[in-house]
Amino acid sequence: MAQINKGELIPIMEQIERDKGIKKEEILHMIEQALVSAYRKHAGMQVNVEAIVDADAGQIRAYVVKTLVETVTNPAVEITAADAKRFRGGVLTETELRIPVDAEEFARIAAQTAKQVLIQKFRETERESVYAEYKPKEGLLVNGQVLRFANRNIIVDLGRAEAILPPREQVRRERWIIGDRVRAVILKVEKGPRGPEVILSRAAPDFVKKLFEQEVPEIYEKTVDVVEVAREPGLRSKVVVKSHNPKVDPVGACVGVKGSRVRPIINELQGERIDLVTWTNESAAFIANALSPAKTLSVQILSHEEKRAEVLVADDQLSLAIGKGGQNVRLAAKLTGWQIDVRSTTQKKEAAAAVFAAHVEDLSQLEGVGEKTAEVLQKGGWGDMDRLAQAKIEDLTTLTGIGEKTAEKIIESAKAAVAARSTQAETPAEASPAPEAAAPSEEPPAEAALAEAAANGAPSSPELAPETAPGAESPAEPAAQETPKSE
Repeated sequence: MAQINKGELIPIMEQIERDKGIKKEEILHMIEQALVSAYRKHAGMQVNVEAIVDADAGQIRAYVVKTLVETVTNPAVEITAADAKRFRGGVLTETELRIPVDAEEFARIAAQTAKQVLIQKFRETERESVYAEYKPKEGLLVNGQVLRFANRNIIVDLGRAEAILPPREQVRRERWIIGDRVRAVILKVEKGPRGPEVILSRAAPDFVKKLFEQEVPEIYEKTVDVVEVAREPGLRSKVVVKSHNPKVDPVGACVGVKGSRVRPIINELQGERIDLVTWTNESAAFIANALSPAKTLSVQILSHEEKRAEVLVADDQLSLAIGKGGQNVRLAAKLTGWQIDVRSTTQKKEAAAAVFAAHVEDLSQLEGVGEKTAEVLQKGGWGDMDRLAQAKIEDLTTLTGIGEKTAEKIIESAKAAVAARSTQAETPAEASPAPEAAAPSEEPPAEAALAEAAANGAPSSPELAPETAPGAESPAEPAAQETPKSE
C-alpha cells in the first residue's frame, strides 16, 4: 500500500476537470490503468493485477489476482488451494487469491506512464470538445485573428481552435497580414487525422447573408428574410429580400438611413457592390427587379418550360443591364434561374426589320406576288407561309390592291410551296449508286495509244486525235482557201 497526499491530488483533479473537461473518475481510472501497466512491465505481462486509488483516504492499493485450480498450468495467474493457504496477508475467496503488492516498487514507472496517458487523453478530449463546440456552429459568423500562412492557406486563431481559410474560400482582391482581425463564416467542421478541421469562408454567399442578419434587426427578428444571394466574390452581389410585414419595405430596411446599415457590410466586403432585389411571385417582375440598377422597358416570357425570357431596355441602359463582362445579367440569371436575353430597342427594331425582309423575300418567290404585294401581305399579318396557305379568299381581299383572282392565285401558290416543302422534308435523299467499274478493255485507252504512236514516230489515227479548238486549223486537213468569184 502506498500513501499519497490527498490534499494535493483532489484539488489537481478538480482543476483538470474544470480546464480540460475530464472528470475525476476518469482521471482515477487512468491512474489505476497506469499502475497496472507499470507492474506488468516489472513482473510480467501475463500477471493479473488490480490497482485501486482511494483519493479520499489517500491510499493506493495493488493486488495480484490468481485463480484457484486443482492443476496449475500457468503459474502467473493460477494457484492451487493448498499453496494459497500458505500466503500470509492474502485475501482468499472461494475462487481466487488476492495477494497485496507494494505499489512503491513501481510507482516511478507508473507515474511516467500515467503522465503520458493523461497527456494523450487531454489531447483526445480537447479534440472532441472542439469538434462538439464548433460542429453546431456551421453556417455561423465568427471572428478570429490571422495567426500564420501555410501553403496559401490562412490559419486563423478562433480562441480554442485554429481554423483554416483555404484559397478557394478567399477573395482574390483581399490581402491579409499576421495579426489582422478576420470575420468569416464557418463553412464546415470535419474530423481530421490531427484533430477537427474548421473550414472558414469569405467567398460563400452565406457570408453576405450572415452579415445582413448581423446588421439589420428586421432580418434577425424574421420580419424580413434574405431569400437568395448570388455572388461573384469581391466584385458584386445580388441579395433577394422579402418582407412578411406589408408596412416594412425590405430594401429600405436593409439600406438604412442614408445607407447606415448597408455601408458597414460593403466595408467588410472591402468595396464589393451590393444590389438589393425585392422578391415577388411574378416571374417577369422578378426578372426585371433582378436586373437592377438597370431599368427595363418590358419582359417577355418566351418559354415557361425552358425558363427563357427576353428583356427589352432602352439603348442607354443596355450596357448597364448587361454589366461589365456580362456580370449583371449573369448574376440575375443565377438569382432567378431563368435564361435572360437582353436587347435594346434598336436591336429589337433591327431584328424585326430582318424578319420582315426575310418574310417579304419568301413571299416574293410565290407566283403572281411582287415585292409590293409581299410587303402588303407581311404588314397585314400574312407573312407566315403556312398561315397564308390556310387563308381564305375573303381574308386577303381586305388588303389593299388584292382582288379575288389575285387572292385565289396567292393561296394556291402558298399551298403548292408548303406541299413542296413538306415533300422535300419527308422524302429522304436516296444515296446515288456507286459507279460501276469499267470492264477492262483489250485495246489501250486513247491517251496510251497516242503516246505509243508518238514514241514510234507513226502518225496518229484520226479517231484518236484530240479535238481542235474552234477556229483553229486541223493538222489533218489543210485550211480551205477562198476562191475569188469571177465577174
